[in-house]
Amino acid sequence: MASPAVVLVGADKGGVGKTTVARTLLDYLLARKLPTRAFDTESPKGTLKRFHPDVTEIVDITTVADQMRIFDSLSDAQVTVIDVRAGLLTPTLKALRDIGFTDAARKGQISLTLFHILGPSISSLEEIAETAESVTGTRYHLVKNFINNTSFFEWDQATYENYFSRLQGVAEITIPKLNEMAAEQVELASVPFLTFVANKTSKGESAAYSFVLRGYVRHWLSHVWAEYDRIKLSDHLGPRDVVPLRAGQQG
Repeated sequence: MASPAVVLVGADKGGVGKTTVARTLLDYLLARKLPTRAFDTESPKGTLKRFHPDVTEIVDITTVADQMRIFDSLSDAQVTVIDVRAGLLTPTLKALRDIGFTDAARKGQISLTLFHILGPSISSLEEIAETAESVTGTRYHLVKNFINNTSFFEWDQATYENYFSRLQGVAEITIPKLNEMAAEQVELASVPFLTFVANKTSKGESAAYSFVLRGYVRHWLSHVWAEYDRIKLSDHLGPRDVVPLRAGQQG
């Protein structure tokens, strides 16, 4: 059996769509039947838990007690996804360093993957150097999330190359923009993207979602999953005999 895997989804900057990415990851992993659980660090209310209540717990990751809840129980699931609240990525990585988790990941005892969600401004790029240093020797993915018609307008080619040329073995991931009306309807339904595509309610009953909007979500999710397949995410996180699925296909 593969070693327990932890996936951190975060950024120090807010409003970059971290929870949206975490939701697509949970759909991707659960569709592949990888035993997965999640922690929502938007304590006390939670956002991720609203969409994936069956696998998600709300925690305050700044407390030692909740850090123990997460990291002392990794054997409870093959994959642990942690949606890190805005502003807590750096403190969380520091805590992982202090408890020896990052060193254990470098030695292959645990799998650690970071999805660093970037915003369009130069401040997001400035996060990279410090963050990359904290996770050297683990899997580090830089994610451009095109929410709200984000254009990454400040990323001129020279600036881009200056930051990215310093990194070794870093994969870039692009999350395309989801149609605004479709995104709004999934929010109102409060269900996973895959459940919306399947036209089901949170209780598994038949729903009456728009055929058109379900099509937009299916098309968008297939592009997101193609990015995860491209970086061989399921290979890194679980057994290699997992059969790939397309968005909307039932497991």
